[in-house]
Formats: sequence, C-alpha cells, structure tokens
Amino acid sequence: MEKEKKTLNPAQVHVLEVLNYCQTEESVSELKEALADYYSKKVQTEADKLWKSGELNNEAIDRILNEHWTTNIQ
Repeated sequence: MEKEKKTLNPAQVHVLEVLNYCQTEESVSELKEALADYYSKKVQTEADKLWKSGELNNEAIDRILNEHWTTNIQ
C-alpha cells in the first residue's frame, strides 16, 4: 500500500516556525497550553451556539455519551 504524500497547510507551517523559537521544554509546554486553550474556547463557543439553537441538548449529550466510538481496523 503506497502512502499518500501530504503537504502542510499554512497553519501547520506557522506552528513549525513558532516552534523554532521554543528553546526549552517549558516554552513548548506553554505553546501547547496556549493552543489547547485556543481550541477549547472555539469548541465551547460552537457548543454554546448549538445549545442556544436547540441542536444540542441533554438528550443529544446522553446519546453522545452512550455512543460506541471504536471501529474495526482491518
């Protein structure tokens, strides 16, 4: 099976460029935390929109929590 070649998108390139300035494990950890915080806020904002629109509610959350998420990989 031939592996597909993938190119980096501009955001990925930018993160790699920023990593050049991370000279310590502490700075890498700080960058990871900043990225996690950024995406956490984006997810929360989208979830709030879905909740306000009624697309997300307690029943939907219960269905998600009870969903079987594993797949068979062959």
